[in-house]
Amino acid sequence: MSDFNLNLSEAEEYLDNDETDIVLGTLDGTTPADEWIGTVHAGNVLVLAVEGDLNELATGFARPIRDLGGNLTHFRQFLVVTPPDIEVDTTRL
Repeated sequence: MSDFNLNLSEAEEYLDNDETDIVLGTLDGTTPADEWIGTVHAGNVLVLAVEGDLNELATGFARPIRDLGGNLTHFRQFLVVTPPDIEVDTTRL
């Protein structure tokens, strides 16, 4: 058998280090819209439990998220907010 030398520490420099976090939260009007926008702008996904009127609570950040290319998907009592490069597949709903 031939020698196969794999050095993972050297390979790491070629990997994409961009990480996406999934941030859980509650959409109840207590968190400033800029905080939600910044979280998505940084490349993270928000999963927010909606406590109240969704349209009223999302007013401050829905348009800016869409303007930056992000997506908002309401599913049951949750709002899923993704950055531009992440789509939510709703075909099974």
